[in-house]
Amino acid sequence: MSKAQIKIENLNVYYEGNQVLKNINLSIPEKQITAIIGPSGCGKTTLLRSLNRLIDLETNVKISGKVLIDGVNILDNKVDVTSVRKKLGYISQTPNPLPMSIYDNIAYGPRIHGLKDKKELYKIVERCLQAAGLWAEVNGRLKQPATKLSIGQQQRLCIARAIAVEPQVLLCDEPTASLDPISTRHIEDQLLTLRNDYTTVFVTHMLRQARKIADYAVFIYMGEIVEQGPAKELFVNPTNLRTKAYIKDEIDYVI
Repeated sequence: MSKAQIKIENLNVYYEGNQVLKNINLSIPEKQITAIIGPSGCGKTTLLRSLNRLIDLETNVKISGKVLIDGVNILDNKVDVTSVRKKLGYISQTPNPLPMSIYDNIAYGPRIHGLKDKKELYKIVERCLQAAGLWAEVNGRLKQPATKLSIGQQQRLCIARAIAVEPQVLLCDEPTASLDPISTRHIEDQLLTLRNDYTTVFVTHMLRQARKIADYAVFIYMGEIVEQGPAKELFVNPTNLRTKAYIKDEIDYVI
């Protein structure tokens, strides 16, 4: 396993007194794709939202433990949440373009962080749209509303928007859940392209997808980590009986 960029130590999360995550201990390797797999309702999204403090927006939540990013515990009350979220770009299940132009969607983050130079903003917009595999499709209509894009294009736009503020980590919460197969393939291919530049944590319930893009895999069930390890090993030769059963059931379902 390569150097860990994120280390989670004894993370516990409670919603209204119900424990959702139970003593999570996990090291996420730098500049690799880590897939978090498991059935619906097992805690995958809660874990992801804990990594950039989005969980703070929930009500009646109690959290304990540590999430160390480059050695800094982001759950410490003294940590600036805005700076944390700048380091970790978040891409949700459903595309959520801002109600503005394609260009302004990408420029929005850099502007918030103080960049005003128009030439530099344009360079950022072009670079990020190219990285997301969207530049060739939209470069002639950057001033058009982002909502005019197809759903698949909107999700790639959200990836471009996320990387515009130069995060270190991409958090992806089932980003292809609402997409057709062709758009899904586009997103998967772009995440593979971006792998060398960003540490990526990818939540998915699709084993085919996890097999295709993951370097490291984590199986969560009922709020607990059941098994983790290099993706090829976990999918080919899992050691835990629950992991074996989950993988077999998912494969049989696809067949």
